[in-house]
Amino acid sequence: MTDPSDRLRIDLGVSRETLERLETHRRLLAAWSPRVNLIGPEELQHYWSRHALDCAQLVRLAPGARLWLDLGAGAGFPGLVIAAVLAEEGGSYRVDLVERNAKKAAFLREAARAMGVQARVIHATLEAHDPQEKYDVVTARALAPLSRLIPHARPWLDRGALGLFPKGADYGSELRAAGFSDQGGVYEDLEADVAASVSDPRARIIRIRKRP
Repeated sequence: MTDPSDRLRIDLGVSRETLERLETHRRLLAAWSPRVNLIGPEELQHYWSRHALDCAQLVRLAPGARLWLDLGAGAGFPGLVIAAVLAEEGGSYRVDLVERNAKKAAFLREAARAMGVQARVIHATLEAHDPQEKYDVVTARALAPLSRLIPHARPWLDRGALGLFPKGADYGSELRAAGFSDQGGVYEDLEADVAASVSDPRARIIRIRKRP
């Protein structure tokens, strides 16, 4: 019988240690979700194929990035998964997880501690997080449509961060609503393109950065 985590190992080459960290995350989600609205039981069944794989692939789209910001971190997708992959690479790194819900922030702190990853949980609204902080990458998953997400990410895009935003099959309509073409292009001082997703052939990762 195929292990559900095999695709992370085969498609992305993650190590046994990373899979163990992610299994800790999965188990904590199962324990906390009945009392904190993190993830439904049906979605938890797809932890490896739908969630962990979808999030882990972001790291290879930003080689060398060591400072990440996850807006609206919620259940830890993608931030805690990214932190687990970065831990495998060694060296200094940090993933900042911004979450306004106190119970979810408590979960994130406990999960980061148990996983042994370098993640800083920031219990605040998106607007309250310091816009002067500098990051290599700003990301968010299932937080808001792209047209609303870009203004939230804008302070860090303006400071040189790469935006990486996983989107589903309707990614083209989200790009158009944000002022781009359905494959990206240029809008005002931003440029966007799309990368294929290893977790879903219909989905894409939207990459956005400020134009030079």
